[in-house]
Amino acid sequence: MANFFRDNEDLQFYATVGLPWEPLVDLTELGYKDPEGHASFDEAMQFYGETLDLVGGLVATELAPYAADLDRAPVELHDGEVRQAPAMDRFFRKVGELGLHGLCVPRELEGMNAPLVTYMLSAEMFARGDVGAMTHHSFHGGMAMAMLVYSIHEGSTRFGEDGRIAETRFASEIKDIASGNAWGCMDITEPHAGSDMAALRTRADQDADGNWRLNGQKIYITSGHGKYHFVVAKTSPEESLDSLSFFLVPAYEDTKQGRKRYATIGRVEEKMGHHSSATCQIHFENTPAQLVGKVGEGFKQMLILMNNARVGVSFESIGLCENAYRQAKEYAAQRPSMGRMIAHHELVAEMLDNMETDIRGLRALAAHCAWQEEMAQKLRIAERHPMGSLAGEMKQLGDRCRFEARRTTPLAKYLCSEKAVEISRNAIQVHGGAGYTKDYGAEKLMRDAMVLPIYEGTSQIQSLMSMKDSLMGMIQRPGEFADQMARSRVRSLTGKGETAREVARMRYAVCRAQQYLLTRTAADKLGQVRGLPLKEWRRNLTTGWDPKRDFSWAMLHAERLIRMESFTTIAELLLQQAQEHPSRQKWADRWVERYAAQVQYELDRVLHSGSRLLEELAHARG
Repeated sequence: MANFFRDNEDLQFYATVGLPWEPLVDLTELGYKDPEGHASFDEAMQFYGETLDLVGGLVATELAPYAADLDRAPVELHDGEVRQAPAMDRFFRKVGELGLHGLCVPRELEGMNAPLVTYMLSAEMFARGDVGAMTHHSFHGGMAMAMLVYSIHEGSTRFGEDGRIAETRFASEIKDIASGNAWGCMDITEPHAGSDMAALRTRADQDADGNWRLNGQKIYITSGHGKYHFVVAKTSPEESLDSLSFFLVPAYEDTKQGRKRYATIGRVEEKMGHHSSATCQIHFENTPAQLVGKVGEGFKQMLILMNNARVGVSFESIGLCENAYRQAKEYAAQRPSMGRMIAHHELVAEMLDNMETDIRGLRALAAHCAWQEEMAQKLRIAERHPMGSLAGEMKQLGDRCRFEARRTTPLAKYLCSEKAVEISRNAIQVHGGAGYTKDYGAEKLMRDAMVLPIYEGTSQIQSLMSMKDSLMGMIQRPGEFADQMARSRVRSLTGKGETAREVARMRYAVCRAQQYLLTRTAADKLGQVRGLPLKEWRRNLTTGWDPKRDFSWAMLHAERLIRMESFTTIAELLLQQAQEHPSRQKWADRWVERYAAQVQYELDRVLHSGSRLLEELAHARG
């Protein structure tokens, strides 16, 4: 019987020994002190493995065979409610019956209490079956966990002495979602405001009794027919991020007389792909809402959701890549041309080889990122409510995890989503003319992939975030950067083995690019202060840096920089794996063979291009 977990030894690697599971499981299981929990690390890992095996079989047999049907029978709006394809409803009934919506929800709230990393690995398999179904699935358990995290951050969750949750603000909503009876969604985008959140127009007003009401419109809301909506809305008239607040809005209530709606669905978007996933337009008219956190914290609260969503898109992209690669490989092995199967033609063989290498590297980056993000979140909670054997060292470890999660999340979201487009496009190319028809699944994957570099923060937004953090880090911690550059230079000459030396050369190239961009940025900044009194130079050169104004060179090269950083970070992760597990050496070698030269090419572009375009932009801006 088909099983998407059993047929993927690389996915099994991360589910067993490819990640530092022990500290994560220790935190998740409260140091194995919960009488209802697992008694040991081995018992917990066995349960996670069995769950992933269950998901692998379910998706392979109950979702993937119906992906084409779901694509041909998109969701529709009838009498104000979304109607999904029967195959979609049938599949999600089985998901609910197995309790998978509550996979990561704590036991106290009727969930399975598995780590979020386990969910991310399962999400890849969901996406391999159908990305639309994976997206919809993420708005079940993902929203339940978001409710818990928000309650903890605002202080409305109380823990017992044993570390278990004694009470939490959204307990009934979390249980409703974990049971499979409801799901949530995230309402941010508006017709006149995409990435520019300060331009949002949906308003939240408070009456004399302290009750909040929303008025406005949201668009492109994935699974927007859900019951629970997290909404970002303005609570003051200024166009600034400080004018935004965060709300939980129950969109409807089911009564004996029928469904009573507080937020209405205006339309369901007709899309290029993701046909099984409902993308809705939502209208709020004096809709009751509950403030989450404090007034003015909307942008901050949104980022908590967005960071996890971006990690989820990374695994979604990998699942699609895995599907595209396997379709292309199977077709190439069966399609004869010029006396042999096309899989044995050099150009096609290289395309397949590149796909496989890319997927291995992407999974290494996404798994690392997911572990860091989950550890950061759980350690932040544990700082206030000590649990498990890591209590004494959690602050230092938590700081490291937060830093690494912040660094790698944009890398994973950027590269995984961009590679999904590239690999699905190449899968069509392997199929030739047949790939352009609907007789095979390749063209569907291409359509599904196109949105991945767009939603949950475009590739350009990820590039700018990564660039800003790396260059601001250099400004704030110049000594650390100098040490990193020196170490990479030394290791490029003295590293053990050619692959290790090549990885160090990749890191050194990244440092050179960062150094060059900061130097150009500093030169521009110096030009800005020349007209100021000398006594103001120090203040203007050391403070008040504005990436929107001061980082033109870096913004122009931000995508080149994030590609260099992504390729190099993956090389470092694969090399570390090879040092701990010698069988992984071939993947480090293959990745470096593929991307060492690419990093040097991107460096050359950073060093020798950009002047003409920046001069034209400066002239156009006056």
